[in-house]
Amino acid sequence: MAAQTKIAVLKERTAGETRVSAIPETVKKFIALGAVMAVEEGAGVNASITDEAFREAGAQVGPLETVLKDADIVFGVQGVEPSLLAGAKPGAWFAAVLDPFGQRARIDGYATAGVEALAMEFMPRITRAQSMDVLSSQSNLAGYKAVLAAADTYGRAFPMMMTAAGTITAARVFVMGVGVAGLQAIATARRLGAQVSATDVRSATKEQIQSLGAKPVFVENVAGIEGEGQGGYATEMSEEYQKAQAELVSSHIAKQDIVITTALIPGRAAPRLISDAQIATMRPGSVIFDLAVAQGGNVEGSVPDQVVDRHGVKIIGFSNTPAHLAADASALFARNLYNFLSAFWDKEAGKPVLDEEIGNAVRLTQGGKVVNERLLG
Repeated sequence: MAAQTKIAVLKERTAGETRVSAIPETVKKFIALGAVMAVEEGAGVNASITDEAFREAGAQVGPLETVLKDADIVFGVQGVEPSLLAGAKPGAWFAAVLDPFGQRARIDGYATAGVEALAMEFMPRITRAQSMDVLSSQSNLAGYKAVLAAADTYGRAFPMMMTAAGTITAARVFVMGVGVAGLQAIATARRLGAQVSATDVRSATKEQIQSLGAKPVFVENVAGIEGEGQGGYATEMSEEYQKAQAELVSSHIAKQDIVITTALIPGRAAPRLISDAQIATMRPGSVIFDLAVAQGGNVEGSVPDQVVDRHGVKIIGFSNTPAHLAADASALFARNLYNFLSAFWDKEAGKPVLDEEIGNAVRLTQGGKVVNERLLG
């Protein structure tokens, strides 16, 4: 009979990180597969999960050294220094969001330490991996939170209100970038009663925008409108398209009360969508939420976790938006990890055995080397 696989769950060490990579529900499910679950003390406190709740689910709870001892697989939300993983078995897997392009030295450190690092954000965007996709699950919550934060900062109501003292007009909300976060932002703003419009470089999103009851704002008849990058992500546009889009957005943005920007390009700085000159055309009291602020920002002058006032417009954005919804974000992240490993669980071996398509996509290091093609180019 195969030895039981030990899975260690780390307490997060990144400043402002409130999430945890397992919840009692997924602990029970992994134990049902035959795994031993060990959770570091206090790992779930910021996500409203007590150590006792993990114990009741069947996990061992203890200090880092005990939890990591002889671990076959280690879970985290964000990456940690390679030295922290000492104590896990040689060749242990470490599954988390690892920021491979921004933390290349750390990735090299995992290789040197003999850790097999699995970057959850490299999960391919294919149908069978949708339930494993942490970027999608976390972006969904981020889009929702962005609208709520913008509404809280905005000094007026969102819906149209007819009162005896007169009518309050509905807020105008413009969403730039219609990926998972953008679609949720549209839906949330609509639920709050705003007039919503949206734009994206990918023409295929026009129908998605309309299906949510929002108005699409698109550049027409300019080469490069498709904007479809590898794996369903947006990519950079032609110069002609960027110019045409800037002109269209400038005229539209001046009439908006709230703008939500969500544009990211994997492995690169966030594209600049809104300039200081465009901000100056907006009505005083307007709000811009920059969801890409941690990757350099879509908005000129945006600063993570600060309210910046430019021309009477408030610009906001969080360095870690999903962490503001710790309990739900943790639950979705933990289920992504469970869906990922359980899909490859080999009952006879008593552990997961990855296939080539998904395994090669997420695996960064193996056998003491960096092996991922996206890091070797």
